[in-house]
Amino acid sequence: MKSIILLFTILFTFTASADELKVNTYGNNEDNAIIFLHGGPGYNAANFDVTTAERLSENGFFVIVYDRRGEGRNESLEAKFTFDETFADINWIMEKYGVEKTSFIGHSFGGIVATKYAEKFPNKVETIYLVGAPVSLQETFKTIITTVKKIYEEKNDATNLGYVKMLENMDTTSIQYSSYCFMHAMQNGFYTTKTPTDEAKEQYKMLQNDKEMMELSKQMNFKAPTGFANNESYTTIDLTEGIDNILEQDIEVYGIYGKEDGLYSEEQIVSLSNQIGKKNMLYLDNCSHNVFVDRQTKFIEAIVEWSK
Repeated sequence: MKSIILLFTILFTFTASADELKVNTYGNNEDNAIIFLHGGPGYNAANFDVTTAERLSENGFFVIVYDRRGEGRNESLEAKFTFDETFADINWIMEKYGVEKTSFIGHSFGGIVATKYAEKFPNKVETIYLVGAPVSLQETFKTIITTVKKIYEEKNDATNLGYVKMLENMDTTSIQYSSYCFMHAMQNGFYTTKTPTDEAKEQYKMLQNDKEMMELSKQMNFKAPTGFANNESYTTIDLTEGIDNILEQDIEVYGIYGKEDGLYSEEQIVSLSNQIGKKNMLYLDNCSHNVFVDRQTKFIEAIVEWSK
């Protein structure tokens, strides 16, 4: 009896706190649902909110956008930073808006969340769109180090070459190692296209004019990566087997990546393409990590076409 009371108390407490989640929706809730899962951990979905969510909804989708508990616009909420907690919030959102089955746009770390959710709740998932999402984080770290090392060698940058040498001798599973890798990636413009289209320039101009987005873009919650690293060993996650598992459940998996995204080598893209099917992969020029901003029209067209 005590166990039943304790379980009820836990469920009731969580449901009450879930109701505080800030969630934005676009379109008609009778249309096919797509939930956007942002990157990080520790970031937010504001850039998708500002640029893409409404336009995607105009193509016949009910688009749901939110920041994970303890991150971004939901940073004030108490969070354990576990996948089970994240999944419970997703289930709560689906129930709140009457969604029985959804598709996911999993951007960056959001692709990990989407894949792991689909493994646990395959009956609730229609399609997963992996957008600039890592399959193997350890491979991504190797790619970053290899690339920045070449950059520093070409510049005869002895200081940063020294930092890379220190990095190569670190514990590759540690949050410190992953943080330094991502720092070098950001420092060298790996997240930004060097050849933006006119459309992308307009999108980035719109972002710059949005005060909330500009403020959020400067924020990074370090509790989240530390929490997911401690609780879920997220720095060592490899989705290869998980993707195979959900493909066996007849869940469609698609990939949309930018050729200028410095987090992934061409070999990584080819490997994922072979796994999910070449027709399910879109590898875009003039595009880096934020695919839905860099090549928004192509991004939306692909989702519309694949969802038919």
